[in-house]
Amino acid sequence: MLLWLWQFIRPYKFRLTIAIIALVATAGLTLGLGQGVRLMVDNGFAAQSTEGLADALQLFAILVVLVSTGAYFRFYMVSWLGERVVADIRKQLYQHLVSLPPSFFEDNLAGEIQSRVTTDTTLLQTVIGSSFSFALRNSLTFIGGITLMFLSNLKLSLIVLVAVPLVVFPMIYFGRKVKKLSRDSQDKIASVGAWAGESLQHIKVVQAFTREDIVTQQFALAAEGAFDVALKRIRQRAWLIALVMVLVMGSVAGMLYIGGSDVIAGKLSGGDLAAFVFYAIMVAGSLAAVTEVYGEVQRAAGAAERIRELLATEADIQSPQPSTEILLEAKAGQPLVSFRDVHYHYPSRPDRKAISHLTLDIQPGERIALVGPSGAGKSTLFDLLLRFRDPQQGDILLHGKSLRDWDLQQLRGQFALVPQQPVLFSANVLDNLRYGKPDASETEILAAARAANADEFIQQLPDKYQSFLGEQGVKLSGGQKQRLAIARAILRDPEILLLDEATSALDAQSEHLVQQALDILMKDRTTFVIAHRLATITNVDRIAVFDHGQLVAIGTHQELMQHSPLYKRLADLQFKNTQFKNTDDQPAQ
Repeated sequence: MLLWLWQFIRPYKFRLTIAIIALVATAGLTLGLGQGVRLMVDNGFAAQSTEGLADALQLFAILVVLVSTGAYFRFYMVSWLGERVVADIRKQLYQHLVSLPPSFFEDNLAGEIQSRVTTDTTLLQTVIGSSFSFALRNSLTFIGGITLMFLSNLKLSLIVLVAVPLVVFPMIYFGRKVKKLSRDSQDKIASVGAWAGESLQHIKVVQAFTREDIVTQQFALAAEGAFDVALKRIRQRAWLIALVMVLVMGSVAGMLYIGGSDVIAGKLSGGDLAAFVFYAIMVAGSLAAVTEVYGEVQRAAGAAERIRELLATEADIQSPQPSTEILLEAKAGQPLVSFRDVHYHYPSRPDRKAISHLTLDIQPGERIALVGPSGAGKSTLFDLLLRFRDPQQGDILLHGKSLRDWDLQQLRGQFALVPQQPVLFSANVLDNLRYGKPDASETEILAAARAANADEFIQQLPDKYQSFLGEQGVKLSGGQKQRLAIARAILRDPEILLLDEATSALDAQSEHLVQQALDILMKDRTTFVIAHRLATITNVDRIAVFDHGQLVAIGTHQELMQHSPLYKRLADLQFKNTQFKNTDDQPAQ
């Protein structure tokens, strides 16, 4: 773990050097207090000298001031390092996470990932910012104390030293157990957090189905599971601490008996014994402290493993290296987008093609609708265009260049996506709109909002464009959220627009306003429209009909009604239902 952490600590060598100097100095000065104790006993108490006692106390006071000053620099520098390093780890971890493809987040719980970004890194901060410094200082105190003990009295030192192997070996044994249990504990805690986040995020569904008792019970079971694992870890650490205390204090007691006998026999001065006892207590205390911190370090090592696993995850879709900017020069007659015998299947379903034998050219400015039953491959097509996924066979070209040859940022910069369920962030209206173009001026934002028929309702919000929208825009209606999403796309001014049935969940009034906004957005722009309701795609140039991942027909509405049985069946079902509803809505005569 320390070798891995060094890459983050290395840029701050100067502060680390100051921290180590302060740490070594405080450890040495703390041990020097033992000599002050010896002088007080021999020159003060034993010699019955007030002057000798005053001199000894004066030396003791100077050492205390120096130790306190060193402790200030040690604590400040080490704490600064801990906070700085963890902030760097969090930034690198988050930067890595946002570079991973959406498929990674489909296979991993968001709550567990958040736990690694927050809880696990906090454990590392505790170790770097306090525990490691504490352990290192006590290790130096232990080494220095043992050295001074040997210089003071060899016989008594050997008695104390007998206990050291008896302490170290159990510490290593129990420490390994603590590390494994700490990893298990962190996994359990992450699972609890993920479960809580998911149930609270969908609280309306939980309460609508009156399942509060079930989710509470499930959360309680998860929390109890985390508690049981933590209890095992705590039990191992408690055994380790108790064993160390018994062995260390037992050896100190034996040393006191033998040393006291030597003082009585005149073989050792009271001051020497007092200094030796001081060193022995320092050694015992530092060893006990290191033992306790060792458990924290092992716990942090488990957290570090989880973070390293996440950082080691490689994105299977990356920009080409070296990445080169592609000049966007449209050639006369050249398709803007070309699908060349594209095949794709999801890794979890290798025997079922989501896209099969797709060959299709889309001209600049063309508006094309994608229709077909659920699971026909329409949404997969959007994922392939945005390079969230790569086809297993065939190729997709944009401006005559394979998508694999594009820098991901430059490629996705050509698109704007308006999803079926609009995505808004926990921010104000202005920030949500600026997501389409971060450097947009307020004039541009206002123009986009007006074009999307959103300015009217925004002006009615308490703080207008500064109004906070809540998590996922919870304070807005579905139509209002959709119009904000469209305004964001207008602000982005993309070359290619991807519309994923943007009006399917809206009432008639909202649908009318949203459709007007979409018409403005689609004007003179290459557009792909996923449509379940055929009445919303009357103004497109071509309609592509998909079934089981294959393009089975393409043409205008009139052409498809004559030549595509699948499209005719879908159209008849929808229009008959519409007629039935219209008839049913008529007042009784």
